[in-house]
Amino acid sequence: MRNIKQILVAPWFPYAAPFVTFILLTFCSSQWPEAAHFGYGIKTVIVGAMLIAYRRHYTELRWSASLTNWLIGIGVGLITLWIWVAPENLLAPLMFGKATGFNPHSFGLADSGVCGLIAIRLIGAAIVVPIMEELFWRSFLLRYLIDSDFKQVAIGSFRLASFVVVAIVFGVEHFRWIVGIAAGLIYGGLLIWRRDLFTCVLAHSITNLGLGIYVLKTERWIFW
Repeated sequence: MRNIKQILVAPWFPYAAPFVTFILLTFCSSQWPEAAHFGYGIKTVIVGAMLIAYRRHYTELRWSASLTNWLIGIGVGLITLWIWVAPENLLAPLMFGKATGFNPHSFGLADSGVCGLIAIRLIGAAIVVPIMEELFWRSFLLRYLIDSDFKQVAIGSFRLASFVVVAIVFGVEHFRWIVGIAAGLIYGGLLIWRRDLFTCVLAHSITNLGLGIYVLKTERWIFW
């Protein structure tokens, strides 16, 4: 019991818990693909609620009104989106497994249900996932690999080993691991350059939102 309490109050727990929960719920959802729409909605709500509950711990994530940060974040997000989509045919043979995608029209829902599902998917991808992942990868793990007392490490601190490890592990977490590593290098580089986690979250959000819009316009569901 004491060990459990120590884990719950550990400085890293608010960063790791939402991420681990998301991964576990994603795995559970993959076991019942016919109910993937329920699974995505459930994990989006649960992880979003966890981020709200732990928000006081994320003192390094502050809203930025800087026009420069916004322009850079949007620009980097769009560049990363292009890198994610453009080499698909070239890199497809090197990807992990086979893409299945997420087609909101494949679950037999009415039009209103499909619209609701698309909205939840976009909210999860463009808001919940960027906040969760940037807090875990770029705020927690990048600093933790420099010093286990990561809260004492300034945001944007650079050590080659932690920078490369985080980018690689972030990449292989994704089906498209090559472009995933590229995205990890870009987001990590952005953090080191700007020393502002909000700009990284913004860039990640723009990438994911842009990808969602691209998928809806082209119906290339394999990107979802």
